[in-house]
Amino acid sequence: MARKEFQTLTEQMFYILLVLRQPHHGYEIMQQIDEITHGRIKVGAGTLYTLLSRFEEEGFIKKVGEDQRKKIYRITKEGNELFEKEKQRLKQMLIDSGEV
Repeated sequence: MARKEFQTLTEQMFYILLVLRQPHHGYEIMQQIDEITHGRIKVGAGTLYTLLSRFEEEGFIKKVGEDQRKKIYRITKEGNELFEKEKQRLKQMLIDSGEV
């Protein structure tokens, strides 16, 4: 079971899991997040690799290959469940606020 720190996700965590629904290496993850959020969310290399390590330790993502020494990751079933739970939490917040 996920530790308490994963009960709610930061924006960076949320977008990393979103992007990893398809296999990507670190730099691609940063680029995809920048593109999806139109530059609103920036994930620096230090933050990214710390989060990737933590997600991998918890079983939310896994390494699925390497390309020129770049590790390629993809979300796992457990990671997708965490992502969907957070997505539902965010939707509920909007509903509760009357925004939806």
